Amino acid sequence: MRVLIVDDEQHVREAIGLLADWERHGITEIDQAADGEEAVRLIEENKPQIVMTDMRMPRKNGLELLTWLHTTKPDIKVLVISGYDDFEYVRHTIRSGGIDYILKPVEPDSLNEALAKAVQTWQLEEEKRQQITNQNIEMNQMTPFYMDRLLSDLVNGYGNRDSVVSQLRNRMTLPVIGLTYNVAVLRDDQFDEALLSKFRNRRHLLSFTLINICNELLMDQGVAFRHIDKPGEIILLCWNPRLPFNDVLERINDGFFSTLRRRSHFGAAKGGAFPDDLPKAYLNAVQALCSRNLLTGKCRIHRERAVESEGSRTLRLSSYEEKFKLAALSGSKERIETATEEWLQDVRERDLVSPEHLVRWNSEWDWIQYHWTENEVKSTQEPVEDAEISQDLPSALPYSEDGMICWDRWREQISGRLYAASRVLTQIHSKDNHIIHDIARYLEQHYHEEISLQQIAGKFFLSREYISRKFKQEFAVTLSDFLGRIRINKAKTLLLNPQIRIAQIAEMVGYQDEKYFSKVFKKMEGFTPNEYRKKHMS
Repeated sequence: MRVLIVDDEQHVREAIGLLADWERHGITEIDQAADGEEAVRLIEENKPQIVMTDMRMPRKNGLELLTWLHTTKPDIKVLVISGYDDFEYVRHTIRSGGIDYILKPVEPDSLNEALAKAVQTWQLEEEKRQQITNQNIEMNQMTPFYMDRLLSDLVNGYGNRDSVVSQLRNRMTLPVIGLTYNVAVLRDDQFDEALLSKFRNRRHLLSFTLINICNELLMDQGVAFRHIDKPGEIILLCWNPRLPFNDVLERINDGFFSTLRRRSHFGAAKGGAFPDDLPKAYLNAVQALCSRNLLTGKCRIHRERAVESEGSRTLRLSSYEEKFKLAALSGSKERIETATEEWLQDVRERDLVSPEHLVRWNSEWDWIQYHWTENEVKSTQEPVEDAEISQDLPSALPYSEDGMICWDRWREQISGRLYAASRVLTQIHSKDNHIIHDIARYLEQHYHEEISLQQIAGKFFLSREYISRKFKQEFAVTLSDFLGRIRINKAKTLLLNPQIRIAQIAEMVGYQDEKYFSKVFKKMEGFTPNEYRKKHMS
């Protein structure tokens, strides 16, 4: 803490400096001023917590200094030390928030008692100020989530609509009641694998990037926000009367392309008078996006639900299950490729393939593979959770960079699933061939990268549940613990080099957060990285 002593007599200032027990009160810095004007300058420069001042001084006296402090620096605690037992001085001290009024000659006990009171008062108030600051920081962090929650409730039709609108208007611009508006929807699961892999387990960062671009272009004529109940979905409300909505979305797509080198597909719908029919307009936009035809057309803004032609048969992956399983059991590359191509050919002959179809077929694949492999992992336990390397980005569907079907990628995904199933179903258990050991070798080679369970599942075409269970059976540890041990062992070697900073080591072994790296290291080794380095370097 810092104290400023203000008195026009130097010997008084020096006496106070000798009488006060600064160390006991936690005061390490003591400044001196000969009058009120010099005191104001030093207060502005050094920001003391406590000021001890005389009353009668040249230029700016104690009364004027007290008034200035009370007006401009109310947090500073003031002690008056005066040779005058004057009621007006005492009253002015109290009115100005002074802690105490001490008469000269100064008694050490009285001085230290008043000083202790000033220190304690300042510390209590500082704790309250810090608490308020922390609460404000927390509120600021929660505000975006709260706003997204309110906006999601509005488009879902949840709660009292008038109350939701009123709460939103207190924090943001909304269209006036009765104004027409437009709604658009985009989803991160309709981007291609190359883009999704750049964000890996940082789905929030992808959403943050997309929303920022949208809001920068919408300005005060619209708002983009996350749908709280549907991860990866972003909704745009626009009430710009001067610019056609399609033009707004095209400008946003140009912004996406400048930043991400991708353009998005949007489902769009026109609403009635705000906020009427907003839930209906939102559902129309969602249906238009999720039913768009992935086989034809270059349009990126979809306003109508695509409908299959009459007589178009429903294509179910389950009806191909036996053919796929026989191909997997055969282990024959030719049979696997033939089964894959037959499925893709049947898909090509349809007049409509939508994102809804891809999601459903992907779920069917997961279900089929789960039942093919569940007997391979004889366990009644729940799947082992690898929370530290789980991620919330969706499984990459076979999209091209322009958001249409990528046949080569889809062929690779299906063949990969069948090859993986073949190795499991034919029970090749040798250490050199078992697919779980392939995963372990992959971790040993790529430990320095950001790795997620979903990424591994996609690479090896197995379900996350199967990998988690089987990995625990084979190695008696979870996949995340296995990876953590590899990283920490590498880090221990690097820590022997004093020229490499700990933050650099953390990054080199796959941890982007130095604090988290230190936490994991101490949990496994019993020392912090710095303690380990000191111990072994000595």
